Order: sequence, then structure tokens, then C-alpha cells
Amino acid sequence: MAIAYRRILLKLSGEALMGPDAFGYNAEIMAGFVRQIDAVAGLGVQVGIVVGGGNLFRGATGALSGMDRATADSMGMLATVMNALALKDALMAAGVPARVMTAVTIAHVGEAFERDAAVRHLEAGRVVIFGGGTGNPFFTTDTASALRAAEIGADLMLKATKVDGVYTADPKKNPSATKYDRLTFDEAIAKNLGVLDTAAFALCREQKMPLQVFSIFKEDALLRVVRGEPEGTLVTL
Repeated sequence: MAIAYRRILLKLSGEALMGPDAFGYNAEIMAGFVRQIDAVAGLGVQVGIVVGGGNLFRGATGALSGMDRATADSMGMLATVMNALALKDALMAAGVPARVMTAVTIAHVGEAFERDAAVRHLEAGRVVIFGGGTGNPFFTTDTASALRAAEIGADLMLKATKVDGVYTADPKKNPSATKYDRLTFDEAIAKNLGVLDTAAFALCREQKMPLQVFSIFKEDALLRVVRGEPEGTLVTL
């Protein structure tokens, strides 16, 4: 079965891991993600994943409640490491080799992020889950995703969402909103579509890194993306 991309970086939000629940992890949702990741890894696609932490703690929310932003972001980074460990455990239980690499050094929990080591894991067929964001406060996991995608030389960055692509407006609020099949980075920024934060967009554009926005909740959606089939919205130069 032909694949269109040899190496991908998947951005998976913490909110996606909790599914319909209010907090934590939803076992059925997690199992569905594992099946999709296993399917593409089985085709020989090298898979890197950046996980968010919103199901456990969001730095921005903590800052809004009066907490120092740097402290809140550090707590958010720790939440992403917890999510990385949970996802690794689910993958390993399904027989999918996986490693956690973290930008926040925590001995005996995950490997400290190092680019060459990450690439070696990918080339050996292991899914690499990047926790800890960029390792610095004031940067989102969108930016961490763009950064890791560039560092590992990914062919495509994917943003997995609950919506099946990028729309002219929020389709939940505006039933007449229409979906874009393709966009340029400049168009997405000019239209203020909120696909990624500005820093992540700038890095993707600078690195000529194509971005696919799709719904991870659609059965086999990830498989269709790596085959190069129409799915979601593709953002390019």
C-alpha cells in the first residue's frame, strides 16, 4: 500500500485524550487513537507525536486565575509529560514500540530530548512521543509541534482536532460555514482562522512544512492522510 509521507509529526491535544469526559483519559478514545497510529506505523510511516496537556492542566488557565505565567506554563509542561507516558503505555500494550522524549528533564520517566536520538528511534520503527512542550514557558504545544517537526525532518505536520478541517467560521456556531480543502499559510494568517498560533505558523512557513488539519475522531482518517487521500484541510506555501 503506497504512502505519501515517510515521516510525520502528529499534534494531539490533551482535550482529545479525554474525549467526552470532563477530565483525564477516556479509555475508548485512547484505544481508537492507538489503532490509527498502529495502522500507519504498520505501513512503515515514522511517527512522532507532540501531546498537549489541557485534559490535566492548562498554563494559560492557571495564569488567568492569578498564578505566575511561567509557573503555570511549567505545570502545563509537566501535564504533557504525563499524557506522553499515558499514550506510550497504551501503545506498548497494543504491541506498538514507543518512546517518550521530554524537553523537561525528569530522570527515570522519559529520555531527555535530543534530535539525533529521536531520529534513530524513528528509523528503528518506534513511535516517539515528545512531552514537555519546548521546555520553555510562553510557548504553546503548537509551537513545540512545529519545532519538533522541523528538527526531525518530518514530511508533514498534522494537527488532529475534533473538526474535520479548517472552516470559514466555527461550524458549531455558524451552520453556513464552509470547509477549505486547501489554504496557503498567508491566507490562513490573513483570514485569522486560528489554525495554529502565530509562532507555529511562522515556523512552518519558514521551513516549508506542509500542515494537514483533520479530525482524529473519524475512523481511519490518519491512514487516509498518510496515503495522500483527501482528508481535512492542507495548508501549504
